[in-house]
Amino acid sequence: MITLHSTTARMVMNYSTQPIYTFTLTEVVAVSRTQSDLDALKKEHAKIQPLCLDVGNWEVTKNALKGVGPIDLLVNNAGIMDTKEYGTYTEQDLDRTFNINVKAIVNIGQMIASDMKARGKGGAIVNVSSALGFAVVATYGVYCASKGAVDQITRGMAVEYGPYGIRVNSINPTVVRTRMAEKEGLLDKNNEFANNIIGRTPLRRFADPQDVVNPIMFLLSDKAAMITGITVPVDGGLSVNYV
Repeated sequence: MITLHSTTARMVMNYSTQPIYTFTLTEVVAVSRTQSDLDALKKEHAKIQPLCLDVGNWEVTKNALKGVGPIDLLVNNAGIMDTKEYGTYTEQDLDRTFNINVKAIVNIGQMIASDMKARGKGGAIVNVSSALGFAVVATYGVYCASKGAVDQITRGMAVEYGPYGIRVNSINPTVVRTRMAEKEGLLDKNNEFANNIIGRTPLRRFADPQDVVNPIMFLLSDKAAMITGITVPVDGGLSVNYV
């Protein structure tokens, strides 16, 4: 059985397209820019505290989170994916991707980790990166760069906050069967690109949301008390298969 620090643990998770959750904590604060997602989550888990905001807005996020706490656990899961070729990106494209995929993780992560440090009780943070943090696929270049940045942020925070008992790790999933993947056409059985990925994946499938939940819960738990600063592929073996 995995326990999360204590029965009074309080956690913040943020996401942008689909909730990823299976929690038995006393309190969970769910952050999303989509009110309908939060409403659906609240119906299933009445104790969840919903917070609707755009984490890509630095100051709005800081002000909103000032009233939330103390926080023991954090899952940074918000992210967007734009597909374009180099030569066509605009400054707005880069700002949009990096504001949510990178800057929000720094903003929220350092704010909550600093509070953990001040309270002297430690804590755990999991950043949701991507298998594309390890590799590059054409037309996903800026997205790949943003996820590579997430992995380096994870390592940096692990080094700086480790002495205070705060663990920071990231997971790197393959395509997950969410609305984002569906919107990108990656769940279409006739999608040649998606089929190529599945064909190169030893387990021959994309991840289900629960496949992502399980390692997150482990990394947040006391079972992972000696693990920090790592990036965990959740990709069915894709990252080790170069055939």
